[in-house]
Amino acid sequence: MLDKNGIAKRIARELKDGYYVNLGIGIPTLVANYIPEGISVTLQSENGLLGMGPFPYEGEEDPDLINAGKQTITTLPGTSIFDSALSFGMIRAGKVNLTILGAMEVSENGDIANWKIPGKMVKGMGGAMDLVASAKNIIVAMQHVNKAGESKLLPACTLPLTGTRCVKKIVTELGVFDVLPEGGFKLLERAPGISVEYIKNSTAGKLIVEGEVPEMVL
Repeated sequence: MLDKNGIAKRIARELKDGYYVNLGIGIPTLVANYIPEGISVTLQSENGLLGMGPFPYEGEEDPDLINAGKQTITTLPGTSIFDSALSFGMIRAGKVNLTILGAMEVSENGDIANWKIPGKMVKGMGGAMDLVASAKNIIVAMQHVNKAGESKLLPACTLPLTGTRCVKKIVTELGVFDVLPEGGFKLLERAPGISVEYIKNSTAGKLIVEGEVPEMVL
């Protein structure tokens, strides 16, 4: 199975030259460390940053430079810093090419739940609702099962929804999945050493397997 860095490294292969990309809290923030050589992307954070670099080395952190998840980040030549109103204006205007989000649950129709667990303290809904409503493409980086071993890829979400029919692709520790317009998770790639049968047994939602499924290349 992949660890969180493995998931981020695989998602980084989805980046295209010239993209404006928003990285959500959690696993998605790690994608900044794995941008492929020869690819130029501009990372956006909804707290008012455009042009984020990778995480700083220990001892080089600047507490005034943070992403939306309150993690210290670095800047690059040409980085812009502005207020969150302008940042959300960029998001709502559809200027973000790709959004990478974490999730608690995703349904086979592409619904996503990632902001609240009933009965638990909510620190804030963040920018996820604006992002899923406005982004041109949404990829989810998530664990395939929860701590109880239950699938997080479901027929229907049980937690409050962040957005409906918006997720296009999912990368978990077990594989890469397309969310089909007609519903269902199509298995595109298996994580190294993971069998199709294991993925079937770990997925509660409709899983579609066509032909030989290749092993993921990182």
